[in-house]
Amino acid sequence: MAAVSAGDISGGVLASSVTLWRPGRLYFGPAGIPTTVKRGRLLEGIAEVKRLGLDAMEIEFVRKIFLGEREAEEAKKLASQLGVRLTVHAPYYINLNSSEEEKVEASIARVLESARVGFKAGAWSVCFHAGYYGDSDPARVHSAIKERIASIARTLRDEGVEIWIRPETTGKPSQYGSLEELLELSSELEMVMPVVDFAHLHARGGGAFKRYEDFAAVLELVEKHLGREGLENMHIHVSGIEYSDKGEVRHLNLAEADLDYKLLVKALREFNVKGVLISESPNLEGDAMLLRDLFYAPSPRRSKRKTSRGE
Repeated sequence: MAAVSAGDISGGVLASSVTLWRPGRLYFGPAGIPTTVKRGRLLEGIAEVKRLGLDAMEIEFVRKIFLGEREAEEAKKLASQLGVRLTVHAPYYINLNSSEEEKVEASIARVLESARVGFKAGAWSVCFHAGYYGDSDPARVHSAIKERIASIARTLRDEGVEIWIRPETTGKPSQYGSLEELLELSSELEMVMPVVDFAHLHARGGGAFKRYEDFAAVLELVEKHLGREGLENMHIHVSGIEYSDKGEVRHLNLAEADLDYKLLVKALREFNVKGVLISESPNLEGDAMLLRDLFYAPSPRRSKRKTSRGE
């Protein structure tokens, strides 16, 4: 595929000329329809999220984009009525660094269609795994993926599709998507912000998060690259995770894994993070409620962080 210039889509998140929703607090929900829904589809899932006391849900297009225009409009209406914030996960079959032009074009089309349908459903954010390094130099991969995401952003902006484009931190060293890469990308392109998947980062680093300071370092890096805006506009994924020396193996429930979610929640609270947190644990809504309850539990004393942390 020929390179596409970033052109007037460059400039980073703070220079965005598109009006995009900014969250006023941290919302919690499951990745997909809650497991407590035994029969039903998206609308039933949104209603169940509300019944459970949650306020977010990710629409999972991971196998295919299944949502038609009518159902998307119904989802938008219901989610708005219930105060449920929606996000979208694009199909897994995306590689913006493929050596085959047809696969790159198909990958771009999947992100674009996910964003268009998600926008019709009222989704705030579309996330995706951007690609693989293959045998290429990581710097060249970053440049290629940047150009292709710039093309996606420009197309959506021109179409009036107002949705955050969010490449996700990935769980294997063979995949493009380190935190540093995605923060650099987000600082360079409008309408682009990362999905910070703490389970993936934990697995990518071979069990990287062992102390509070490890979680805090992630949030400090977000703030360093994107300013306070980066911490007040976060799309987060959390789950337990099994990993090997090659990175991610499979998602686990938080209680079954070594990711210290209590320290993670402490860091989110200390940094006054705002956005949407999606549970990708197998029990979906169970861990979403666990994290919600921890985050919003009464605290015996306020954080001592300065105004730079949003107080």
